[in-house]
Amino acid sequence: MSSLEQIASCVSGYDPDALPVEKAQEFIRRFVPRVETVEKLPLRAALGRVLATDVVSPIDVPAHDNSAMDGYALRGTELSADGPTRLRIAGTVLAGQPFEQRVAPGQCVRIMTGAVMPEGLDTVVPQEFCQVEGEVVTLPAGAVRPGDNRRLRGEDLARGRPALSAGKILRPADLGLLASLGQAEVPVLRRLRVAFFSTGNELRSIGEPLEAGCVYDSNRYTIHGMLQRLGVELLDLGVVRDDPQALEAAFRQAAESADAIITSGGVSVGEADFTKQMMARLGEVAFWRIAMRPGRPMAFGRIESRGRQAVLFGLPGNPVAVMITFYAFVREALLAMGGATPQPLPLLRAHAEQSLRKKPGRTEYQRGIVRQVDGRWQVRITGSQGSGILRSMSEANGLVVLHHDQGHVAEGELVDVLPFEGLI
Repeated sequence: MSSLEQIASCVSGYDPDALPVEKAQEFIRRFVPRVETVEKLPLRAALGRVLATDVVSPIDVPAHDNSAMDGYALRGTELSADGPTRLRIAGTVLAGQPFEQRVAPGQCVRIMTGAVMPEGLDTVVPQEFCQVEGEVVTLPAGAVRPGDNRRLRGEDLARGRPALSAGKILRPADLGLLASLGQAEVPVLRRLRVAFFSTGNELRSIGEPLEAGCVYDSNRYTIHGMLQRLGVELLDLGVVRDDPQALEAAFRQAAESADAIITSGGVSVGEADFTKQMMARLGEVAFWRIAMRPGRPMAFGRIESRGRQAVLFGLPGNPVAVMITFYAFVREALLAMGGATPQPLPLLRAHAEQSLRKKPGRTEYQRGIVRQVDGRWQVRITGSQGSGILRSMSEANGLVVLHHDQGHVAEGELVDVLPFEGLI
């Protein structure tokens, strides 16, 4: 396993006192380990889990050419280009009941959706286009072309072709796809275990009296919610006071029980330094000042106790900064640790409804409300952007991402927006 120093030597322009967001993300990607333990689950228990191995189709799906709709199956070569086509009905084909009778030239069959196409027939005319009189069906010219409305054998998946790739997070369609291959179980990676706690003497848990100068701990609830979206196993260690013994006990319990540890608070300049000292004493930790707003201070590395190691993410204490740094750094890292293949989050381009002040040399995440006006996307800022104003995240439906080299934004200029839908 590479050390922090070895990773730092591989990241060009590494400066822990002014680290660009992209460099911090690269550092983390190079450092984090992956879960390797595999378990087999029934399909209905596998939603949201990470596929452990590639799945290759053992069969053709569909297994036969079949009809894509209710209608009449015929030979495409018998369609008349100059006028109506008249054919005699030789029988009816139902789904799940093969048609053994030979269909002679000049004949067709009534066929239902999903029914196997009789030998020699390659085209289906929808029933709404047909006129039936007794045993004769009349098809208008130009209603279909040869080969229309037929699903080909193996059209969905051919035998021996890859169906799903390892690292995919299984969604409802994937479970249906696996079921179509006849698979009752699926190999998945075990869930990632994540421990988290807040630090600070001023924090109180809900239900405790709120003395002067104290605040209720909101960070554990936002972190809990963000982690739930990732489908990891959670270990909430509560609020830990700025006390060396309490901090050591919490870090040791987390390292012995989890793959990753997330803390909030205790990494800023000027704060009680017990948390920093304990991080450094129990493991290998880098303390960064990241060129971003909000969320400048951050710690990253690993903690060890009794031979077990866990990756550490030491996040700032301000509520908005916690969420921003989680989405900028922690989310993708945890997905990768759990064996998933993370995909870049999609950015939406929207017109700024107001001018935005921004200094080049740092990445800024401003809380915004994005909407569509006269067919184009527009975004406005929620108001005060202080890193302690959690209301700004609650009111927003996206983050305006102002990139590292970007400067002031004029009203009407296009900006990147990270939508919250599906993320938060």
